[in-house]
Amino acid sequence: MKTIEITQPASIAALYFGALRGGGKKGATPETLPALTFVQPAVTLDGAHLAQYAKVCGFAPAHGVPITYPQLLTFPLVMAFFASDECPWPAMGTVHLANRIVQHQSLHPGDTLRIEVSTGALLAHEKGQIFELDLRILRRDDLVWQATQSLLRLGVKQPAGAVFGGHVQSDAALSHQADFSAPANIGRRYGSVSGDRNPIHLWALSARLFGFRRAIAHGMWTHARALAALLPREPLTQAEVAVDFKTPLFLPARASLWTRHQPQNSFDAGVLFEVRNSKGDKPHLRGQLRYGSFLK
Repeated sequence: MKTIEITQPASIAALYFGALRGGGKKGATPETLPALTFVQPAVTLDGAHLAQYAKVCGFAPAHGVPITYPQLLTFPLVMAFFASDECPWPAMGTVHLANRIVQHQSLHPGDTLRIEVSTGALLAHEKGQIFELDLRILRRDDLVWQATQSLLRLGVKQPAGAVFGGHVQSDAALSHQADFSAPANIGRRYGSVSGDRNPIHLWALSARLFGFRRAIAHGMWTHARALAALLPREPLTQAEVAVDFKTPLFLPARASLWTRHQPQNSFDAGVLFEVRNSKGDKPHLRGQLRYGSFLK
């Protein structure tokens, strides 16, 4: 495993230029990704930045550090991978298809953290090649948070790996719980906090240049906005959540949240949830959340 330590990430503009261009060879699909880890050895969890994130996503101060927030800390390293010669594909034309997070310990503003992003598995999909990035956050050598980001490179013929089946398989009936707004500027607001200023999220005009009729919400914003309504108003020590991103949420929009609490002894124990359109007949995101007694 080759390790690349980054003490001072490049500017967001430089990372985006490199990631959208792509540094690697664009030839045949590789059988595996190169074994590679990007590291930032000392990152401070900033309370002011956390507060900005919470405001944009709808979390209350009582939530503490939401389980989705640490993924923002990995973003510069993910972009560094895309910009590297070892990445086979550019970022543009790559879709965030699914995400799985496990939190082992609670995090706090002021924590000094080691951030790691490693290459993972290749998986086949009917629309192209999935490749996974494994994300880890350590505090004093203890693994406190980890995630797997599943990314789909569209249009790859004969993709390598086993067929990806998604994270959430349950077909249980869900009940309507709440509604929330996704305003026209939420892509710009979330982009300014997360650093993810992909043009498809910013303006209708820039989104149309890449084949979308309007700007679309970030999948991780939609994910976080749902959790803001689902999580208890207290910091969680341990939790896990998996989501499959289904259809774009075009902006502006009114979305609906649907849930079902599965009993602890069931196969899919925890809270099943979906973010759907305002009519409730089209899913934008499907997920499963576990915490507290569901983890016992």
